Amino acid sequence: MFELFIARRYLSAKRKQVMISLITVISVIGVAAGVMALVIALAVNNGLRDTLQRNLLGATAHVSILEKEPSNGIEDWEKLVTPLAGIPHVKSAAPALYESGYLSGPVQGKGVAIKGIDLRPTVAVPDALRHLKTGALEPLQKSGEGLVNIVLGSRLAQDIGAPLGSQVQLLVPNGELTPFGPRPTYVRMRVGGTFETGFYDVDTAWAFMALPAAQKAFGLTDVANSVELTLDDIYRAPEVAAAAAKIIGPKLAATTWGEQNRQLLNAFTMERRVTVITIGLIQLVAALNILITLVMMVMEKHRDIAILMSMGAKARQIRSIFIFEGALIGGVGALVGLAVGHTLCYFANRFQWIKLDAAVYSVGWVPFEPRLLDSLWIAALAIAVSLLATLYPARNATQIAPVEGLRYE
Repeated sequence: MFELFIARRYLSAKRKQVMISLITVISVIGVAAGVMALVIALAVNNGLRDTLQRNLLGATAHVSILEKEPSNGIEDWEKLVTPLAGIPHVKSAAPALYESGYLSGPVQGKGVAIKGIDLRPTVAVPDALRHLKTGALEPLQKSGEGLVNIVLGSRLAQDIGAPLGSQVQLLVPNGELTPFGPRPTYVRMRVGGTFETGFYDVDTAWAFMALPAAQKAFGLTDVANSVELTLDDIYRAPEVAAAAAKIIGPKLAATTWGEQNRQLLNAFTMERRVTVITIGLIQLVAALNILITLVMMVMEKHRDIAILMSMGAKARQIRSIFIFEGALIGGVGALVGLAVGHTLCYFANRFQWIKLDAAVYSVGWVPFEPRLLDSLWIAALAIAVSLLATLYPARNATQIAPVEGLRYE
C-alpha cells in the first residue's frame, strides 16, 4: 500500500525535519513508557494477589462448612463428609478444629492459633504441610513418652525458641470445667516439625495437630467446628458452596475462600483499577505528543500533500497516510514497552529486587507476575489512543487544496 510507504517515509529522519523526528522519537518513548509502567504495575498487583491467595489457601479451605450460631461444634460431622465429598469438583472433605491458646517455649511464650486436622490417608493434606521445612507428619499420628506432637510455623518456632524435637507447653484458658467455673490447663507437647508458607501471619501464629489430639487438649468430645472442602478448581467455590448448602441443613452455612477474604481481594481489585487509571494518563501524554507531531508534519508536508492530490490521490488515501503514522508510532512504542516491561519483571521477580517487611506486608519481597492477557489489552489500548490522536491532523490534511498548496512553488 502506497499510504503505508509514504507514512514510513514521512517518519524517516531528514535534515530538514530534525525537530519532527525528535518529537516522533519522544512520542514513541512516551507510548513505550506508558505501556511499560502499566505492565509492571499490573504485574506487581497480580503477583501480590496471587501470592497472598496461594499462601492463604495453603492453610485454609476452598469451601468451609461452619455453624451459623457458634455452639459446642459440629457433632455429626462424619455424616456430612461422605455426601460433601461426592459433590462435583470436590477432591476431599475433612473435619477441622480451630482453637487458640498460649504456647510457651524454651525462650518465650506466644499466642497461637491451633488447627486440628484429619490425617487419614483418604483426606487431602493442607498445602502448608505438604512440604515441611523440618520434621514429618508421621509424629502427629502418635505420641511418645506421653507427649502430644505439634507442627509449628517456622517463624513461630523461631520466636519461642522451639526447634525440631524440643518440648513446649500449651496453655488452654478454659481447658477444664470445675464447680467453681472453668480453669486453665497445661498440655506438654513435642515439636514434630515446622512449616513455612511464606505468609507471615500464618508462619508466625499457626500450628497444626492431629484432630483427636486437639480435641483432647482442649477438653472436647469428637466434634469439629468446620468441615473443609478442597476443590480441583478454586474458582468453582461458589458453585460448590451452593450445592453443599442443600446437604448441610439449616443450622450450617457454606462459605467460600473469596467470602472469607473479601476485604483483602476487594482491596487488590480497587488498587488495580486505580493503577490503570493513574498510570494510563501517561498514554494521554503520549497521545498529545503524537498529535503535535502529526500537526507539525501536516504543516511541513502541505506541498507534498498538494502534489499527491493533484496526481489523483483521494482524500481517504491522504487520511490513511497520517493514520498509519500514528499506528506506527503506537505499535513501535507498544512493542518496546512490552519488551522492556516483561524483561524488568522477569529479573525483578527472579532476583527479588524489591524487599518488603514481612511483618507489615505478609510477604518478604514484591513478586512480579505479568500476564499475557494484560499485555494484549495494554498494547491494544496504546495503539487505540495513538489512532485517536491522528484523527484531527488527518482531517486537516484532506482539506488542503492542491492549487493553494502549489501557488507559490
